[in-house]
Amino acid sequence: MTTLDLPPVAVPGPAGEPAPAEAAATRAPGPEKKLRIGGVTRDDVLTVAGATAGSLALDWVLYERVLPFSGAFGFLICWYLLFLAGYYLLGRLQWHPMMVRDRLVSVVAWSSGLLVVALIADQIGYVASRGWEAAQHLNFFTESMEHTGPLDGLLSGGALNAIVGSLEQLGLATLFAVPLGIAAAVFMSEVGGRMARPVRTLVEAMTALPSIVAGLFILGVVIITFGFEKSGFAASLALTVMMMPIVTRAAEVVIRLVPGTLREASYALGGSQWRTVWNVVLPTARPGLVTAVVLGMARGVGETSPVLLTSGFTSQFNGNPFEGHQVSLPLYIWNYVKQPYDAMIARGFAAGLTLMGVVLVLFVTARVLGGRRPGQLTRAQRRRISREARRMEAATLGAVARPYALQPREPQ
Repeated sequence: MTTLDLPPVAVPGPAGEPAPAEAAATRAPGPEKKLRIGGVTRDDVLTVAGATAGSLALDWVLYERVLPFSGAFGFLICWYLLFLAGYYLLGRLQWHPMMVRDRLVSVVAWSSGLLVVALIADQIGYVASRGWEAAQHLNFFTESMEHTGPLDGLLSGGALNAIVGSLEQLGLATLFAVPLGIAAAVFMSEVGGRMARPVRTLVEAMTALPSIVAGLFILGVVIITFGFEKSGFAASLALTVMMMPIVTRAAEVVIRLVPGTLREASYALGGSQWRTVWNVVLPTARPGLVTAVVLGMARGVGETSPVLLTSGFTSQFNGNPFEGHQVSLPLYIWNYVKQPYDAMIARGFAAGLTLMGVVLVLFVTARVLGGRRPGQLTRAQRRRISREARRMEAATLGAVARPYALQPREPQ
């Protein structure tokens, strides 16, 4: 809670009498008065509760007794609008109009955030409830579907082949897309020239490219024209086409946010352009670049149609992305949730739950690796600097003590 210390205010008294502040100064000092300028008060809670209850009751009367409306979605939308109107009216009865508008915006922001959290929790809960039946068995993560039929129980078969395929394809796509995307962003923001605008236009056009077009491009060029077979490597190329413009656009925005004074300071110290970009611009923009990589991975990890066209589908385990068909988790989900067997549907939802876990692990790893603040040293760098400081201190003390050790002693 943020507070302010209010000093006593001097109020002039009648002639010949000391001011109240002077009289208060002669008395023993009392406790300081605190003024709250933030937080949630009882009036705020009661206003929100009253607006919620009143809008719910009015919404029920309108839907059930007055207007010929029906449907849960319309009921919730109408309830929310009535809640905002009721909160505004109740606020006008007790607060200043400017304070009412400020708190109304706060309520809209809080309710929007809670709505997003509720939707995410609903999606995770629904997938988990449908897929937990299959995901609770260890064989789901240690076996493939090579020896499992559609009528076999959940104690047989799993998604190991899809998990390994997704990790390998996403890893290769990230290995290809991140250097190319960041290099393109550096070219557009730092180098420039006549080609910067055409490259930016092409990247913006590729951002809205349908995923099926990327799959068709790799299928026509790499597989049909050059004669490569369908494999995880071809699927990673298709994912690279999808991820690279996302990484490029996000990285360009982040690099442009680096202050120009840092570049000027590097040039003033004699640094070249590539050294300035490598040692100043990119380290400063590192947290934003990690976010760009995460956005690109989020785009590529859930793609199905490019993988279907370029890697094929197989129920066997294939750990070699450069040879043979290879399945991924999105393709595994697409193939099994549409089958009329309960066990296959449960495996599909369990694969969806696994995909959520894989994405969470990848995002947390990316944040840990690149989430340091600009200029923040790693633990190894701090240890190396500490060792160098101790070595220099020891050398300095030795240099100071050496002349005294070399002086001849006077005979007694």
